[in-house]
Amino acid sequence: MSATTLPAPASYATVSYGLRSWLLTTDHKRIAILYMISITVLFVIGGLAATLMRVELLTPGGRLMDDATYNKLFSVHGIIMVFFFLIPSIPTVLGNFLVPLMIGARDLAFPRLNLASWYIFMLGAAFMLWAIFTGGIDTGWTFYTPFSTSSSTTKVVPALLGIFISGFSSILTGLNFIVTIHRMRAPGLTWFRLPLFLWSLYATSVILVLATPVLGMTLVLVALERVLHVGIFDPALGGDPLLFQHMFWFYSHPAVYVMILPGMGVTSELIAAFTHRQVFGYRFVALASVAIAVLGFLVWGHHMFVAGMSVHAALIFSILSYLVAIPSAIKVFNWTASLHRGAISLDTPLLYALGFVGLFTIGGLTGLFLAALAIDVHVTDTYFVIAHFHYIMVGGMVMAYLGGLHYWWPKITGRLYPEIWGKLAALTVFLGFNLTFFPQYIMGYLGMPRRYHVYPAEFQVFHVLSTAGASILAVGYLLPLVYFLLSLWHGQQATANPWGATGLEWQTSSPPPPHNFVDRPVVTSEPYNYPTREPAHG
Repeated sequence: MSATTLPAPASYATVSYGLRSWLLTTDHKRIAILYMISITVLFVIGGLAATLMRVELLTPGGRLMDDATYNKLFSVHGIIMVFFFLIPSIPTVLGNFLVPLMIGARDLAFPRLNLASWYIFMLGAAFMLWAIFTGGIDTGWTFYTPFSTSSSTTKVVPALLGIFISGFSSILTGLNFIVTIHRMRAPGLTWFRLPLFLWSLYATSVILVLATPVLGMTLVLVALERVLHVGIFDPALGGDPLLFQHMFWFYSHPAVYVMILPGMGVTSELIAAFTHRQVFGYRFVALASVAIAVLGFLVWGHHMFVAGMSVHAALIFSILSYLVAIPSAIKVFNWTASLHRGAISLDTPLLYALGFVGLFTIGGLTGLFLAALAIDVHVTDTYFVIAHFHYIMVGGMVMAYLGGLHYWWPKITGRLYPEIWGKLAALTVFLGFNLTFFPQYIMGYLGMPRRYHVYPAEFQVFHVLSTAGASILAVGYLLPLVYFLLSLWHGQQATANPWGATGLEWQTSSPPPPHNFVDRPVVTSEPYNYPTREPAHG
């Protein structure tokens, strides 16, 4: 009797084919893939703008482009990267794919709303791209008034409309996660049995739901003043430009934690998986996410130390800014303690996690410099601020995003990527990032202002180093794109749990079936319940 080959069980990716089945899907996993493709395209566009900027900054004379073109480049780079990549990337891609799997559910609480949020995001991105390619925007990603309301002659209103529309996508995604985590957890999955990634996403979702409407109202007021000349922010019309800064930063500083909190959750998962031990101080790390979300609403004023606020208000914001560093420090110290005497496996995801911890720590410590009134006055609007922001956002969030993609790639696709190329990419990104942005701390402290493409020759060596580092960083970003795509056709078939990790997402097939689990799981143990292992020696 000849042996017969049984057909492979249908996964979420193969259960139905055709573009229509993807565009009308309510499967959270497919929607995550749609988001992944969308934000990758937007990341490339924002990265191309950064590439042109770095080439221009190789020489101090501003030889390749005029002032207006350079202003549009840094505006496009900032707007796309902040609003259309950094904020949505981990929640919409990894969050969408993993939240139901991690809690033992079949889908998110509102599947149709989840699909609608992607269409809303794409509509907002379409308005933004239309503004970019039909005249551009030159206000910077902060849209400071009165420049954005009266002086700029670029496509400000379509850009504002694009961000306003995409904000609804963020609100709906946050609402979906909150309800899902509250109401759809598997039996036995109590709050303090949740993976730390879900604690971070829950805190992020609260920020999205509460803070995003403030940004939406602010952008509507800017558009009204620009179109109808109503005096709100423009002093020439009787408005107050500081009002805009207060409203904008009330959203945009919590938005920093929207970008970094999910990365912290990913890092917790990676450290637990590749040390094969419980995260040290699990409850402190979990509650630190909540503390960051709460305190993040109280520190917006430290962006305005030189804007004319009273010394007493500035002192209070300075103290609160130091206070919000405490829960972040708790996470860093607890990650370090988790690594101590752990059975460490230096696989690609852990390399990205270690890079996240190092770069986030540097960015966090320099953030304390900016929270100090005297130092902030000296370095405001210099490259020091650019370096700090990128160490947190790019060095932190993007490292975590890439680490999470490498960790869950076998679960998402059912395929393994080449480990040696993964490690090479992680090291390339780390080295390229530091060469790009660390020189900017030095030139910023020496007085090099940001947003200038004509600069004194004494700063050229730092800009050359930054541009060289950006070239290396670009290679590090392109490598995963290449071998991830190749792995879809040539990668080794992944088992259900290739890392030997805990967590409900690893208790189903790779890739998962359309409804995630054949039988709903029941949780009976604490999170990260790894058997005791001795660390490797030698």
